[in-house]
Formats: sequence, structure tokens, C-alpha cells
Amino acid sequence: MSYIDLMKEKAKSDKKKIVLPETTDKRTLIAASHIVAEGIADIIMIGNEEKILDGATWLEVELDGVTIVDPQKTEKLDTYVDMLYEIRKNKGMTPEQAREILLKDPLTFGVIMVKANDADGMVAGAAHSTADTLRPALQILKTAPGVKLVSGFFIMDVPNCEFGEGGTFLFADCGLNQDPTAEELAAIADSTAKSFKALVGAKPIIAMLSHSTKGSAKHPLVDKVAEATRIAKEQYPHLCLDGELQADAALVPSVAKTKSPGSDVAGKANVLIFPNLDSGNIGYKLVQRLAKAEAYGPIMQGISKPVNDLSRGCSWEDIVGVVALTAVQAQLS
Repeated sequence: MSYIDLMKEKAKSDKKKIVLPETTDKRTLIAASHIVAEGIADIIMIGNEEKILDGATWLEVELDGVTIVDPQKTEKLDTYVDMLYEIRKNKGMTPEQAREILLKDPLTFGVIMVKANDADGMVAGAAHSTADTLRPALQILKTAPGVKLVSGFFIMDVPNCEFGEGGTFLFADCGLNQDPTAEELAAIADSTAKSFKALVGAKPIIAMLSHSTKGSAKHPLVDKVAEATRIAKEQYPHLCLDGELQADAALVPSVAKTKSPGSDVAGKANVLIFPNLDSGNIGYKLVQRLAKAEAYGPIMQGISKPVNDLSRGCSWEDIVGVVALTAVQAQLS
């Protein structure tokens, strides 16, 4: 059974309510049909019911069992307006602006539903940028207690791979923080270790990646990763973590023996922390396309309730997978 199939089974064991707000996107409609048919989660869709059902008919998919909430008609609109106003009034928002946003922006409406405990999580991004997807989540749900920053990771499931946890890895940060500081990289490593343990169930073995291994190159970018490793070992001593490591030294035992002998991580890593968003985004997409890996994410960590982004290049199958992961996150939150 593949990794994502295991997550689907886990999601089915305690079904959660997940919002899919992008109801004009055909991939979302197809995914919703499959999610409900498989019993992975209870789905809430936001928009005009007639238009949503017409879209489903045109696509020849069934939406029986999906809950459709029309912001224009719901009896909870006033409650949601009051909530959004209270949260954002210190930023200058008026009740009238709150109402207008909720009527026009299904993503904000979905996040308010999660805030109000009318849903357990939300998945979007097939038709919106990461910034548009995450902005309302960060503004309304905010960070979880004790979390230094919100970050994003991809779960990579690589077929016929002898590395990682049976070919399963977490790559971070591949979706949010463009150029994290050394301290932020250390915090991302800690958060990603927790996510790996929760979603994969194995011991996280964390490599802080660089174009250098243990001082083989000299550059401020290398210094940043080396400092992040030092901070992580000091602040999170329980982690099995090492750096700075090149990707081959992190993954391949024979290379690790040459480049980093004696390391507890080199040649065994299943969590890869990238030095910046450029390298992380490029890295996950290369593995996805060239190694035919399944890539799920970016999954957000550090938000008080689960809201997850999608690549705009995602398939409907990807949406199903991210919904399953979001449901499992909701079980754990």
C-alpha cells in the first residue's frame, strides 16, 4: 500500500469536515466527488449551488453527500461577519468591509468556517497563488502556540527508492519562506521533524542541505546553514540532525562514508531542509517530474488549524491526497 493510501485509510477512521472553496475549478469538483465516494472526508464547497451542480453535471461527476454553502444565503453570514470584524478591526477593517470580503472571497469564507469550528480544515490553491491562499489563514487562524513561524513542506513519495523512509521524505521549506535566517531554518527543522513523526510515523533523520559538506566550500550561504545546524542542535537537542550536507551525502550511504564519516544523519536522511525557497521549490519539482514521485503539498505547519496549499499545476488526484493529509492533521490538532 502506498503512503497516500495509508493516509486515506487513516483519514477514514475519523472523518473530518474539509472545505474546498475553489468550486469553479473542474479539478476540485472531480476531487470532491472521489473524496466523498471513498469516504475520506466530509466535503464543504462554497458558492452558488446551482452553478456548482451544473459544473458537476457537465463533468459527469456526482456530488451527492457534499455540503454546499452559499455565502449569499447562509444564515451564519452575520456571525461570520462579526468574527472577521473582531479579528481584523485593529487593522482598520469595518463591518461593511468584512461583509464584502466574505461575500466575494470564498477562501476567506472557508477560513472563517474553520475558525468557527464549522469545518476542520481547508484545502485551496489550485486556482489561487500561495499568497492568496495563506493570507487569510495567517490573518484569521494565526500561528499555533509555541510556534516561531509558519512554514511549508512537501511529502515526497518516490517509487522504487531505497533512500529515506521506504522512499518517503519531507522536503522543507518548499512553499512559503523565501530566504529564512539561520534561526528560522532551525525552527523549520524542528517543525518538520514533528510533522514527519505525525504523518509518517517513523523517526525523523534531518539533513540541513547546502552545496557544501562540512566545510568543503566557503561562502556566506554555507555559513548560514552551518549556523542553523548549530542553533538547531542547541535549541532542539532531541533531534537527529546534522549539516551542512550536500544532497548526495545526506542520502547515499556510500557517499556519506567519504564525505561525512561518523555522522548519524549522512546517508540516512528522510527529512531534507533546504537553505531557501529557490532550492526547495526547484528540488521538489525535479524529484516529482524526473523521478516520477508523488508530491503532496505544500502542507502548512505552524497554523493553529490545518489550511493547506496546492500547486496550481496539481491534478485532481493531488487534491484528494492533500485533503486526506489535511484530515489527518485535523485529527492530530
